[in-house]
Amino acid sequence: MSSWREVLIAAVLLTSFTAPVLSQQARQTAPAAAYPGVGRAATARELAAWDIDVRPDFKGLPKGAGSVAKGQDVWEGKCASCHGIFGEANNVFNPMVGGTTKDDIKTGRVARLTDTGFPARTTLMKVSSVSTLWDYIRRAMPWNAPKSLSTEEVYAVTAYTLNMGGIVPDDFTLSDKNIADVQKLMPNRNGMTTEHALWPGPESGKRKPDVKANACMRDCPTELKVASLLPDFARNAHGNLAQQNRLVGSQHGADTTKPPPATLQSAVATSAAVVADAAAAPAPVPAKAATGGVDPLALTQKNGCAACHGLDSKILGPGFREVAKKYEGRADAVDYLRSRIKAGGSGVWGAIPMPAQTLSDDEAKAIARWLAGGARK
Repeated sequence: MSSWREVLIAAVLLTSFTAPVLSQQARQTAPAAAYPGVGRAATARELAAWDIDVRPDFKGLPKGAGSVAKGQDVWEGKCASCHGIFGEANNVFNPMVGGTTKDDIKTGRVARLTDTGFPARTTLMKVSSVSTLWDYIRRAMPWNAPKSLSTEEVYAVTAYTLNMGGIVPDDFTLSDKNIADVQKLMPNRNGMTTEHALWPGPESGKRKPDVKANACMRDCPTELKVASLLPDFARNAHGNLAQQNRLVGSQHGADTTKPPPATLQSAVATSAAVVADAAAAPAPVPAKAATGGVDPLALTQKNGCAACHGLDSKILGPGFREVAKKYEGRADAVDYLRSRIKAGGSGVWGAIPMPAQTLSDDEAKAIARWLAGGARK
C-alpha cells in the first residue's frame, strides 16, 4: 500500500513541475483563435528581432555609444559615395547638411524653411527628432547593405551627421545616456505640428483634418491631365523613366528617350500612349555570363551595383557600358575589373569613391567578365 502511495505522490510532483513548461510551449505553438490550425503565436525572441523601432521618447533605443571621430571613418567608407564627403550630396540625393544656424538651435525652428528664396531643403532642416535620424540610419543604411551597421556605427554616424550641422562638437560621443539632451539641440525640434489634425491622439482635439476627399461614384471624369513636365536638361538624365516605373498605380514615367511635347495638349494626348507602349514592351532578356549561366544584370541588382551605375547612363558612377568601352581589348580586363569591384576606390572616374564590395569572388568575376565582354544585354 505504501509503494502505491509513493508512486501517486511522485506523479503529482512531476506534473506540478512540468505543467508550466508544457503550458508555455503550448502558448508558443498554439494556433491563433481566429484561424484554427494555421500558424502559431510568435515567440518573445521573434518579436524582439522584429520590433526594432526607436520612438521619439527613445523607447527601443539600444544601449551603446559612438564618437564623431568614429562616425567620420564610417561615413567616408560607407556613406560619402552617396551623400558626399561633407553631406552636400551629389547628383541623386538631397543634401543632408546645410541651411541651419545657431539661432535655429536656440529656437528649435529652422527659419529658412519659410524662406522662399533659399534653394534647398536639407535633412537637418526638416527632421524634428534625432530618434528619426538614428532609426532610419539603422534600418536603411548603407543603401547597398541595409541593417549592416553595428550599434556603435549607427551612434557614430548619427553623431557625425549632427557634427556636420554644427549641433554637437568635434569631440562629442553620442550615447543612449545623452541622446535626450541632444534632442534639445535639434534645429527643427519645434517644427512638427498637429494643427492639421491628422495625428491620432488627444492633442489633435476635435479639429477636422485639413484634407477631405469625396470618392467619385458616378459619371467620373477619365480625361488624363498632366500637371507638370520635365525640363529639357533633365530628360533621360538617368535613363528612360517609362521603363523604370511600375505599370500599376497613378504615376507613370514619361518616355524620356523622345523629345518633349511641344504643348501641354500634346503631352496629354501622348502620355496615355507612353503608358501603353511601356506595358506592351517585352522585358529585355539579360545576358548570361560565360560560366555557370549566371545572369550578370541580376548580380548587379542583388549586390546594389545598379544603385550607382546605369547600363548606358551615369548615376553616381559611370554606366556599365562606359566601363566596358574603357577596358575593351585589355588583356587583363577580367582580373583588373574583378579586383576593382572587390576593393573599391576612387580617382579613375571622379572624386566620388566606390566602397569595397562584399560580393563573392565568383560573383565579382562574373560581373567583370560581362563588362570585359562589352556589357551586352
